[in-house]
Amino acid sequence: MSDDPSGSRTFLSREMPAPELILRETDGFIEVNFPEPHRSRCLDILRRHPEVRKLFGRNPATALYIAAAVALQLGIAYALRGAPWWWIVAAGWAVGAVLSHTLFCLYHECAHHLVFPRKSHNHLLGVFANLPLVIPSYASFCVYHLKHHQYQGDYELDADMATRWEARLIGHSILGKALWQLLFPFFQCLRSLRFSRARRIPFLNRWVILNMGLQLLFLAVLIWLWGPRAFLYLLVSFFFSVGFHPLGARWIQEHFVLREDQETYSYYGPMNRIAVNIGYHNEHHDFPFVPWNRLPAIKALAPEVYDALHSHRSWLRVWKEFLTNDNLSLFSRVARDAISNRTRQAMPKGTYAASTFDETAEGAAG
Repeated sequence: MSDDPSGSRTFLSREMPAPELILRETDGFIEVNFPEPHRSRCLDILRRHPEVRKLFGRNPATALYIAAAVALQLGIAYALRGAPWWWIVAAGWAVGAVLSHTLFCLYHECAHHLVFPRKSHNHLLGVFANLPLVIPSYASFCVYHLKHHQYQGDYELDADMATRWEARLIGHSILGKALWQLLFPFFQCLRSLRFSRARRIPFLNRWVILNMGLQLLFLAVLIWLWGPRAFLYLLVSFFFSVGFHPLGARWIQEHFVLREDQETYSYYGPMNRIAVNIGYHNEHHDFPFVPWNRLPAIKALAPEVYDALHSHRSWLRVWKEFLTNDNLSLFSRVARDAISNRTRQAMPKGTYAASTFDETAEGAAG
């Protein structure tokens, strides 16, 4: 890291040869003038390891994992339908959060159409996986998540980035960051307003409406048959799975700048076995048409690339660092304008499924 005469902080990124990276505000995002790193890294790996194409495809077995996780989570909800509330909260934190997080990771595969050849079949499976997660989030996640891949770091198009008012409200304190994690689903919903008001990303489509309708019907039947405590277990499980829990550190691990020369990080710890390799985040961003079970093979194929990048071994350690490090906040993210990402090279035809990573696909900018 270096300081220039004007007082702006600059540092060089290993992603590109000598780019300029400037923190333009006293307390703001880390603004850069170069594109996201995954397109160029993908092309480089394709040139050096063309055999990586053999890993592209789908994994229909993911549907069996989804069915098992849904059945197990609903079975626990049924078993706890008459339990004391403190049992329910404890079970939600210790067990339910893990299952809910796994379901989220599995419906992420559906969003990338990595289960079945037909897009509609992937969406129907994703809506089914969403049922124990209480909030009807799958269909809207599809739209915003594909945007995140295509326009990483673009404040106007990347819903993975906090809004500026959100980051200022939370600040740098342990209490503020803990409350943000506890209320993360609410903040995520509010972020959608940033795009709908600007008419950059339409929120409603037929899949969002179907997702909402089926979810409300499912919850009504569940409460009617099993009572409010079964619902409470699912609700607590969901909130812990994305928030105040070591699993919630995954959202920090992925793109928060914890080292000064990198904006995306992988996690190679033991929880990948339960979280279907969701920690292989650099690999996933570089090759989003590779299913979860083959992501470790990408790292094994190009160790000279991925071993040279910073990575994490413990979500618990990431969680602790995020909460206690006063230098980390929701502003600890790389931001870039749309012009920077337009300078990327085009992907070779047939590299990805069109609906997975393509400017003309649903969820990409028109």
